[in-house]
Amino acid sequence: MKTKLKDEELKEVKGGEGITLSSVMAVLAIGIVAVIIYRFFVSKKGSLVLPGGYTFNWGK
Repeated sequence: MKTKLKDEELKEVKGGEGITLSSVMAVLAIGIVAVIIYRFFVSKKGSLVLPGGYTFNWGK
């Protein structure tokens, strides 16, 4: 059952929480991926195996 909000209740409704949460999660995910990539390339012996048989090796 839907009910209409009163004027006082409408004034209390705030928007933008979804956008803020999405932005924070995106920045957090990008930061985590950046740290993982940095650790791969800084390691002495780096290798990565992707599905499909693709392998990448680098390092000294």
